[in-house]
Amino acid sequence: MKTTQWIIGLLLTAYIPRLYAAGTAAGANASRVISSDTAFVAVIENKVNYHKPLHKVGLDISSAYVFPTHGFFKGENLAGKPVRHHFSAHLKYGFQFAPETKFGQLYPHATQGIGVAYNTFFNQHELGAPWSVYVFQNSRLFSITRNLSLDYEWNFGASFGWKKYDEETNCKNDVVGSKINAYINLGMMLNWHFAPQWHLTAGVGMTHYSNGNTSYPNYGVNSLGGRIGLVRTVGDEAAYEKSFKRGVRPPFRPYVSYDLILYGAVRKKGVYLDESTNGVLVPGKFAIAGLNFNPMYNINRYFRAGVSLDIQYDESANITEYVVNQGASPENLKFHRPPLKEQLSAGLSIRGEIVMPIFAINVGIGKNFVCQGSDTDKFYQIFTLKTHFTKRTFLHVGYQLYKFKDPNNLMLGIGYRFNGR
Repeated sequence: MKTTQWIIGLLLTAYIPRLYAAGTAAGANASRVISSDTAFVAVIENKVNYHKPLHKVGLDISSAYVFPTHGFFKGENLAGKPVRHHFSAHLKYGFQFAPETKFGQLYPHATQGIGVAYNTFFNQHELGAPWSVYVFQNSRLFSITRNLSLDYEWNFGASFGWKKYDEETNCKNDVVGSKINAYINLGMMLNWHFAPQWHLTAGVGMTHYSNGNTSYPNYGVNSLGGRIGLVRTVGDEAAYEKSFKRGVRPPFRPYVSYDLILYGAVRKKGVYLDESTNGVLVPGKFAIAGLNFNPMYNINRYFRAGVSLDIQYDESANITEYVVNQGASPENLKFHRPPLKEQLSAGLSIRGEIVMPIFAINVGIGKNFVCQGSDTDKFYQIFTLKTHFTKRTFLHVGYQLYKFKDPNNLMLGIGYRFNGR
């Protein structure tokens, strides 16, 4: 029944212009159309609505400070110079949903799209000059004046073209172990609508590159810096804004939803066999599997908060204690399999989630309370992107870290939302 109502709601929305024309012919001042499943209400006046998505093209540049989290960044490299600066240039395309759609009415300031970026760390010989390809989303946090607002933006994607560690040709670069790395950026910015169809943005953002321990070394590259951008709107922005302002959004009733997520990944493992030796890369890759059960209180249309039960199996956990042939060369190391209780952990994390069209960003801080061994008895941080296929099912791409900087593993899976609305 709900599916039928949803289809009927979409059809009614599609036929709003015809309903408006009929209402005008009859001499009516306004017509109201309601879809019960989406709780979407649109008021149609005796004016022509703007029925198209709003398209945007933007150019950003960013200059950032690279955190010296490893000796390589402090100058222990072939160039003999610190790596302190990160510069990037971004070209982006995005769109806003048409005002008459449900997403257009509920999230009138949200822009989502794709971007491509050129990056340099001013050490191309050892780090390369990687390109990033990503999805992004931004929206207004609040208005300061009529033409000035404070916005946020996130980027999530992959970066290509890194110069990775090589024992012979790039032996000092023991921070990047793969040519392809994940790219994550979170930022806040001022958005100035200084002329019709033109916006100037300026703000700050934090960037993280890592491969999620799928290859070694993987210390991660982190930077914090400023950004400035210029955005050109393609379409009648004034008509768009007037159109969605005529919409009437129904009141929101807080409720509790429950996300169940299953995920998996693989990882490499580096270990220190004793305090007098350097790190040793263990041959092969290890499996990761996990489950999250995440009750969330939906405070409003834009934010959820709650707790999560996090259960994870890590095939590589605590293997340092089970070396068979101590003293063997790294490529010949062998291990006994640790007991399951040393590879399995369960923790609780506090979660917050930004809710927008199609995507949701979920972050959390937690602590394992059922665990054994130094590899699992830790506080952890989680950053995930949820991409919704339907109202209840979504793709889950996540990342678990320790100490807010040490990558642990990827979390690639699917999720289902109970009591989704």
